Amino acid sequence: MAAVVWIQAAGERPLWAVAVYAACSFICHQIPERSFHTAGVQWPVCARCAGLYLSAPVGALLAVWSLQRRSIPPSAASAIRLVAVAAVPTAATLALEWAGLAAPSNMTRALAALPLGAAITFVMVRAAAGSRKAIE
Repeated sequence: MAAVVWIQAAGERPLWAVAVYAACSFICHQIPERSFHTAGVQWPVCARCAGLYLSAPVGALLAVWSLQRRSIPPSAASAIRLVAVAAVPTAATLALEWAGLAAPSNMTRALAALPLGAAITFVMVRAAAGSRKAIE
């Protein structure tokens, strides 16, 4: 994500950078007012999506660490609970926004999405590791 912003901030617009923005448009609304900008260049995803994606490596690292510490995989129910609890901050900002009670800043949107991005990635990495073990 950073590379595409930096290359455009340098005044270049290579095909791969255009492709990143086009691909991101399928998963994100890309509203300029709800997106971060660096050096005058809008990020390819909104602030909330940026929070999700920026926290994903943390979730992956925690999952790998937990796999090394524990041999018993978490149940599907505990994975669902983890994601549900992690979704609360994002759901709260969305509810307040949609109800017209508050207009969260981009930083608030991104910070609220951090737990959810990490939790989803944690569950996905753990599930992938469990699937791999089942195949072996």
